[in-house]
Amino acid sequence: MKADLHVHSTHSDDGHQTIEEIIDRCRQLDIRVLAITDHNDMGGCEEAMRLGEGMIVIPGIEISSKGGHILGLGLDRPVPRGLEVAETIRQIHEAGGIAIAPHPYRMSTGLGENNVRDNDFDAIEVANGRSRRGGNRAAKALAEELRLPVMGGSDAHDQRSLGRALTEVPDDCRTASEVITAIKTGRCKAIGAGQSSTRSLSSAIMSTSRWFRRGLKRM
Repeated sequence: MKADLHVHSTHSDDGHQTIEEIIDRCRQLDIRVLAITDHNDMGGCEEAMRLGEGMIVIPGIEISSKGGHILGLGLDRPVPRGLEVAETIRQIHEAGGIAIAPHPYRMSTGLGENNVRDNDFDAIEVANGRSRRGGNRAAKALAEELRLPVMGGSDAHDQRSLGRALTEVPDDCRTASEVITAIKTGRCKAIGAGQSSTRSLSSAIMSTSRWFRRGLKRM
């Protein structure tokens, strides 16, 4: 079944879709598993679990570590921003979650290859709906080399982008914890190629512009 495990709502400063809009759009697209992963904020997770009746909703967060963005899925509490990569991962695990390296090759917010190699990630996001196709291919090659599980997510900040990249989850998963286990054990498949060079360039320009407006600080 289809899962979008990287989605931003209005609880992110750059998010343009409410939790209710996300749930409605997921139902239209037959996305049955959803993770809300706002920037350094888990405020939308409880609302999503309440509104997402009949769906598997996984609490998540995209954390701005010193080395780049890190996805935490299945946590029972937020992890602070601004920590070293290893400490961020440790706190994600301590909170009962798994640590994923999203869009590792993205300028300004990606972890970069060395940070992924040198730390204890549970999986790598190899299909990101907002990343360039080459970046996704490189992430997949890195996951294969390191023998790490993979996942995919749209990284949607608006409704048009939902479902552009997905994770295929085994149909026998019934709970969030079962989905987390399926990711960790490599039973999931990432779906989606990413953006064309033209669309990726446009996204990169907008992201870089926001980055400079924040004073070169990560979201």
